[in-house]
Amino acid sequence: MIGRLAGRVLARKPPFLLVDVHGIGYEVEAPMSTFFATQGQDDVVLHTHLVVREDAQLLYGFATVRERDLFRALIKVSGIGPRMAVAVLSGMSEAQFRDCVMSDDVTALTKVPGIGKKTAERLIIEMRDRLDKQPGGGAPAVAGGELPVDSPRDEALSALEALGYKPAEANRMITRAEKEGADNAESLIRLALRQTVK
Repeated sequence: MIGRLAGRVLARKPPFLLVDVHGIGYEVEAPMSTFFATQGQDDVVLHTHLVVREDAQLLYGFATVRERDLFRALIKVSGIGPRMAVAVLSGMSEAQFRDCVMSDDVTALTKVPGIGKKTAERLIIEMRDRLDKQPGGGAPAVAGGELPVDSPRDEALSALEALGYKPAEANRMITRAEKEGADNAESLIRLALRQTVK
């Protein structure tokens, strides 16, 4: 099993990244959140999952361990393959998905391409127990390590921008979260992302 890649990005053609690791080019399929998180980076660290089929070996990569863990949980759900799991992670953040599951928000899940009402309902039922066993939602780690020590607001802004939000939009989301009483990076991000799925 290939669990981690560290190398130089040679090409970005969503949903694929071509990563050079000591002269070997790995073609990695990744969700859009990973493209956003690694935007502008020549050197990247990806947490990977290898799928071996009779006709192919497919490598999926993620900017954070939490995203890879969610991907692995998703593909255990009946009817959810790797491609659909990548679509889920491209359509919403890990925290947004957690909120959808915990609040039984079928409507938000059906906005993901390929997810119908029945599939969304099955996802909510099967994923609730699995999410309960994982650590609580929070800020994703930057590739290869922890978020730098900074103010909670700066940490939350950096995390939202890594997920693809424009700086001005991220700032508005964090300001609204602060008004709701959030005072640390984890709660700021959770409340900010919850606004997008209401």
